[in-house]
Amino acid sequence: MASRQPDRRFIHKDRFGYLFGSLKTQNYQDPAARGPGSHIIRTLAWNPTGQLIATGSANRTLRIWNPERANARYSTELRGHSAGIEKVLFNPVRDAELASCSSDGTVRFWDVRSKTCVSRLDVGGEAFTLSWSADGKVVIVGRKDDTLVPVSIESLSTPTIMTNGATTEKATSTYTTLPSQPQNTQTNATTFSHHVPTESAPDLDFLATTGDGTVKIFSYPSFTLRHTLNAHSSACLALSLAPTARYLAVGGSDALISLWDTTDWVCRRTVSSEGSGTIRDVSWSFDGRFLCGASEEVGASGLEIFHAETGDSVHSIPVTTSGIPAVAWHPTRYWLAYSSMADSGNAGGLRIVGAAGGGL
Repeated sequence: MASRQPDRRFIHKDRFGYLFGSLKTQNYQDPAARGPGSHIIRTLAWNPTGQLIATGSANRTLRIWNPERANARYSTELRGHSAGIEKVLFNPVRDAELASCSSDGTVRFWDVRSKTCVSRLDVGGEAFTLSWSADGKVVIVGRKDDTLVPVSIESLSTPTIMTNGATTEKATSTYTTLPSQPQNTQTNATTFSHHVPTESAPDLDFLATTGDGTVKIFSYPSFTLRHTLNAHSSACLALSLAPTARYLAVGGSDALISLWDTTDWVCRRTVSSEGSGTIRDVSWSFDGRFLCGASEEVGASGLEIFHAETGDSVHSIPVTTSGIPAVAWHPTRYWLAYSSMADSGNAGGLRIVGAAGGGL
């Protein structure tokens, strides 16, 4: 699998807890939240430069935040979905293009600059996950009936006549659903490899977690099964490939995160937090050295950050909420975004460690 190199100097693991622990946490409160349970943020995603973060909620709210301005008046709400937002993800090569999928049966593509939906596709069933290829040309949407729906994205350039008579090129895209791919087992989270297709290596690796505790590695676009990882003793629900492509992290309903070496697909270690529950989301720091998992139950140690090479816990973020549905590391900084569930004494919403100034 192709690797991407980090673009900032890293912090040694022995100093990480001290430095990261000194950072403040910024709270972002959505005005659409109206009490416990009404506004659970299910999904988070940074854009490629880390200047924006998108949140999708159970109450259909899709919002784009400026991480440096916590007040909601500086955010943008994108309206259109008629049911809860299940997954949001920015185009890896276009800073302002966002994909979202919902249990309303659609996937939508947005231009966050103009605040418009540029394409709406009916995928034939409740959509709950999606993955974007590294070159931004393919999105695969996962439906709750265990069917995968590829979407081809073709960028076009069309001439536009300016008011002064000059001609410029305006980039547009077409979005086309391809034949669906039913799966014979419960299919959960998915991701593409970091490989960008070339003439000599046109196929991509596409990975999917399953309800039987395995991770299936397919060749795209043929969907030929290349390899199966027997990852967990119960359902695998989350996965994330490190930015360096060295490890694949897999989270399961057994409260464990397993780390798989992508050179030989051997499990090198597992990590877990005391008292935590099902792992719903996993995210890597930009340098591929630290990872964190989101759990529907927060353990006694809080939201825990692990060092990938040793499995050591390097820092715990104290939390008072009953669950953390989603986590997302900043793409170039040691900032960590997470969602918290509303309960008595806690409004819930988006939190970002490091965004309140003095970030690493």
